[in-house]
Parts: sequence; C-alpha cells; structure tokens
Amino acid sequence: MNSLGIPLMPVELEDLRNGSFVGAREAYRVALLIPLCGSAGLWAPSCISSAQVAVAELNATGGISGRRVQLIMIDAALEAFEPVEEIVNGLIDEQAIDAIVGMHISAVRQRLSKVVRQRIPYIYTPLYEGGERTPGIFAIGETPDEQLGPAMELLQKRFAPKRWALIGNDYVWPHSSHSYAKKKLKEMSGHLAFETYLPFGQKNMGPVIEKLSASGAEAVLISLVGQDAVTFNRSFGRAGLHDQMIRLSCAIEENGLLACGATNLSRLFAVSSYFGALPTEGNNAFKERYYAMHGESAPVLNSLGQSTYEGLHYLAGLMTDFSDTWHLHSAGGGLPVFHKSGRRTTPEKRADRAPVYLARADGLQFLIDKELTIKNL
Repeated sequence: MNSLGIPLMPVELEDLRNGSFVGAREAYRVALLIPLCGSAGLWAPSCISSAQVAVAELNATGGISGRRVQLIMIDAALEAFEPVEEIVNGLIDEQAIDAIVGMHISAVRQRLSKVVRQRIPYIYTPLYEGGERTPGIFAIGETPDEQLGPAMELLQKRFAPKRWALIGNDYVWPHSSHSYAKKKLKEMSGHLAFETYLPFGQKNMGPVIEKLSASGAEAVLISLVGQDAVTFNRSFGRAGLHDQMIRLSCAIEENGLLACGATNLSRLFAVSSYFGALPTEGNNAFKERYYAMHGESAPVLNSLGQSTYEGLHYLAGLMTDFSDTWHLHSAGGGLPVFHKSGRRTTPEKRADRAPVYLARADGLQFLIDKELTIKNL
C-alpha cells in the first residue's frame, strides 16, 4: 500500500474471473492492457508503475465517475498464451470492466476493435501509424506526420545522408510508418537503399546487419519493437556500423537504452513527445510523484510508460466531459478532453497536441537535442 492506501499491484485477472471481485461495483474497473511477455515485455514494469501513479491521483480526487479506480492487468502481447480479444470480450459481456487503457502494438488494437464495439471506452496510448477514427477508440499517441517527418527533415539537413535504410517488424505500424518515410525521402530527394521486415523474436540479426552494411545506407530508420530493437542495436554496435550511418527510432526508449548497452548507442537518435529527461514543469511534477510512490529504484521513466499515466487521466477527463456521448467520438476528431499529462506543462488548451522532441543517446540516457516543429495538423 502507498500513503493513500492504494494497493501497489493491480487486481489480477484470475482473481476477477474466479469471482473475488465480481459484484463490487463501487470500483471503476479499468483493464490495463500491456505486453507482459515477448518482444515488448520489457516495457511492462514502467507501464504498470506509471499507471499506478495515475490511479493514486485519481482516487485522491474522487476516482472516475465518482467511483474508486481499480486496475485489471491483462497480457496484451502477441505472444500471450490466451488471445487478448477473447479475454476482453468475455469481461465486457460480464460487465466486469468499465474501460480499457491499452499500451500495446497496433496489430492488437485492430483485433480488439472488432470485439469492443463502443461498449466501453478504449484509450489507446502509444505512438502509432495514425488514422484511427473508430468511434469509442481514443488513440492519443504521436503519428508519423507529427513525429517521424520532422525528425527525418532535421537529420537530413544536419547529416545530409543520400541513402536511407528502413528496418522494422512485420506488422501494420512499421509498414505504415515506412510508407510515410518513403514519401518523405522523395520530398527530400533522398534514396532508399534497403528495406526489410522481420518476425518478432528474431534472435540472430547477423544476416540483416550484413545486408545493411553492404547497402551503402548512411541513415537507418529502426521500427523494431522492444527486445528486437535491443538485439538489433547490440549487433549494429558490435559491427561498428555507427561509423557508416546514423540511426533514428520512433519507438526506442530508456528501457531499450539500458538493455542495448552504452557502447552500442553511438549516433542513435530517438523522436518522441516524452523523455524521462524532459526539462518541463509538467515532467518535473510527474517525476516527483512517480519516485515518491515507487522509490529511486523504480522502473526507468519513458514515453511508453508515461502514456499509461496519461491514458488514465484522459479516460477520467473523457468521462467527466463526455460521459453520455463518448461512444460517438474518437480522438481523431479533435475531441477537446481536459486531462493531466507528463508531456505537457499545463493542460489548459484542451485540443492541443504535445510538442515533439528529437533526442540523442548519451551513454544510457537521452539528451534532448531539439524541439521539432509539427506541420500539417
């Protein structure tokens, strides 16, 4: 328990299924969908810890819809033993959950959208490929035009790479992001040197590294998830490819840096609207609350973890202002939801998007390089 008397671990799914919590409708139950295993499993500790801070804050001020918030942990990894859409569909049918906050890959969101069907609010928190307009699904993360485009433009001006490589996992977000990147390359008069998509859980990156080295690329966009990004960057560093090309990633975060190792991170850039080192009043306040709850040895703060904190606050704002009409809307429609965030200094401008930053790996941390200008929003 923390100082507010809130359990530091969410309600376990099996406890809910076996009836331990069924019928306790004074609780507002939020299914926290995060990968607990597989390539993306290294994100779980920071996602859980950040969500717990939001729960503490919400419960200290009345919860959601006047009910105390309770987290239900569900494994949303592609590698999970039981398909997440089957679990969620059953819990919704039983009225065992009131909302979803999901930090998982887009392939899982696409599967879930077919079963949730506006029955409960679904807040999708990480960066994604864009275009989600399904009523009742609120995708609040960055999209390629906000994140990838400005970063590519800045790196193109700074390093003038003539040839880019694109490497990602084989699912919707990398494919869509790389389609956007190829259009951006044409605008910048750049050329595509190499493109490949890998299955999850790739253990040997040697053949990919050899092809990348031989491609003549001077920049590489890495759209690999979790442990796959770690495995790639370790191999990249051991091969000394940082002498040949710069690296850009929209998804690698502070957990990934720790796992890659400092010697494998030279000339690696990341772009995001949140970094643990972000020097804003909003982030300083979030960090203070986070470490006060979890201690100095807490999981490292990062964009994907922060997104679960923001997702819970977005849900609370949505139910405060749009409790009767949420099912008619999506975040893509510019719904002005007032909510707290570690990304912003203040939440007054309800429909504004958070700034996006380019950062450079410096040892095992990110240093903010530049705030980027977002175009065409």
